[in-house]
Amino acid sequence: MIRVSGLYKTFGKDIHALRGVDLSVDSGEVVVVVGPSGCGKSTLLRSINMLERPTHGIVEIDGTVLTDKKVNLDRVRADVGMVFQQFNLFPHRTVLDNVMLAQRKVRGRSKAEAGEVARQQLEHVGIPEKADAYPRQLSGGQQQRVAIARALAMNPKVMLFDEPTSALDPEMISEVLEVMLKLSREGMTMIVVTHEMGFARAAADRVVFMDEGQIVESGTPGEMFDNPQHQRTRDFFDKILSH
Repeated sequence: MIRVSGLYKTFGKDIHALRGVDLSVDSGEVVVVVGPSGCGKSTLLRSINMLERPTHGIVEIDGTVLTDKKVNLDRVRADVGMVFQQFNLFPHRTVLDNVMLAQRKVRGRSKAEAGEVARQQLEHVGIPEKADAYPRQLSGGQQQRVAIARALAMNPKVMLFDEPTSALDPEMISEVLEVMLKLSREGMTMIVVTHEMGFARAAADRVVFMDEGQIVESGTPGEMFDNPQHQRTRDFFDKILSH
C-alpha cells in the first residue's frame, strides 16, 4: 500500500532530516515509528503525504508514484488521512461542519450525503452527541477525535498519525488511543508516530526505530521491546520504558 524508497530530505545545506529511508507498508498493516526528538519521524510522515517534497527518492501509495511531478497530488492526498499533534479544526464551525467541509470541497458530496457520513464517523469515534458543538466547547481529546472523524470521512486508503496524543492531558490520551486501536482492528493501513509504547505493543504489526534520519531497526513489538539487536535501539527503549 505504501512504498518509500531511498528517501532523502535536506533543509538548507546543513540539516539532513532523512538519509536514505526505505519503508514498505502492506494493506491493513499498522506500523508504529518511534525514536528520539528530531530523528526525522515527522518529516517522514509529511514526505509520504508530500507536505514536504523529498529532496531525493520515491514515495508510492497504492501504485501511484507521488514523487512523479505529473501526478495530481490533491487527488492522491484525498486518499491519505493525516492527523497532526494540533487538531486544526475551524473554530467558527460546528463539529459536524468541520467533518463535512473536505467531503464537500474535495469529494464533491452533496450536503445531505456529507452530513450522513459525518454523523456516522462521529459515532465511529464515540462522540455523536457533539455534532452541533463548537471546538472550544470540547476537551482536547474530543477535538482530536473530531480530527480523526474528519480524516475517516474521506474514506482514506491510508491513515498517518503524527504524535496525535502529544498535546493532550494524560487522562485524555487513552480515549484517542482507544479510537486508533479500534481502527487498527478494523484493518486500516496506518503509520503512527508516537511515544505511547503501550499503544505500540497493543496495535502495531511492526515497530520501526529511527535515529538521525535513518531507520536503525524494525521488527515486531515483541522483538523490538524485548530483544532489540542494535545498541542504539536498546539504549532508547531502556530510557523510554524505565519512565
